[in-house]
Amino acid sequence: MAILNQFKTVIILGLLAGLLMGVGWLIGGYQGLTIGLIFAIVMNFGTYWFSDRIVLWMYKAQEAKKSEYPELYKMVSDVAKLAGIPMPKVYIMQNPTPNAFATGRNPKHAVVACTTGIMELLNKEELKGVIAHEISHIRNRDILIQTIAATIAAVISYVAMMTRYAAIFGGVGGKDDRDGGGILGFLLLAIVTPLIAMLLQLALSRSREYLADESGAKIIKNPSALASALAKLETGVKNNPMRIGSPATSSLFIVNPFSAKGLTSLLSTHPPMDERIKRLKDMRV
Repeated sequence: MAILNQFKTVIILGLLAGLLMGVGWLIGGYQGLTIGLIFAIVMNFGTYWFSDRIVLWMYKAQEAKKSEYPELYKMVSDVAKLAGIPMPKVYIMQNPTPNAFATGRNPKHAVVACTTGIMELLNKEELKGVIAHEISHIRNRDILIQTIAATIAAVISYVAMMTRYAAIFGGVGGKDDRDGGGILGFLLLAIVTPLIAMLLQLALSRSREYLADESGAKIIKNPSALASALAKLETGVKNNPMRIGSPATSSLFIVNPFSAKGLTSLLSTHPPMDERIKRLKDMRV
């Protein structure tokens, strides 16, 4: 299953890259495109280096004192050793919503952050399962992978925005419109391609969540603990959704911290909880 999820990641990144090349082919010689592409790449490069600080600030996370949270420190240290990565920094969010996330650009600069709510809700084995899930994200370099995907998607979104502006100010049109080619190109660039890019990003995020569940359960050799934790967290978040932060960061958390209903739930960055729990219960370690 892990190999399949890794294969899906390669395929999705390849499709995103192919989509970007297709956009470039449709665009042809748009002036200023190179500047826009460079801007998008630089912006996402900065996000890769500084996103951890931004997210920690956004959720008012503070570095935990070892003297105050000795059990949590030991748990993170033990799981990190089992995973074969350096000990991440440990942060605490004074927040009743039960949740956790990992961030940082690589295993040497990583952070595991937990809310006070998750520490009150879960028992030790369940919390250890959650920590293993987050450390799996670090070991699997999911932050780097998501950044690459975000960079490609940002470029596509930028091109789509420029195309819409061009249409508004008369930049789309000409002889190709006689046979519908110009209109078709506009629809592809302005509407279809960014939608496809978004759906591919969602598919990538869900694939990485499945992989983190599986590899985290294997690290501690206890899939039932993580399955139990996920069931509790789903109910806990429904009863007490996150009141701060942004839905744009929801993919960082082990479960979506915000209330998702209707169309929003269809566009969730996380796989269906029932399927995640079923896969864990079916595991043999």
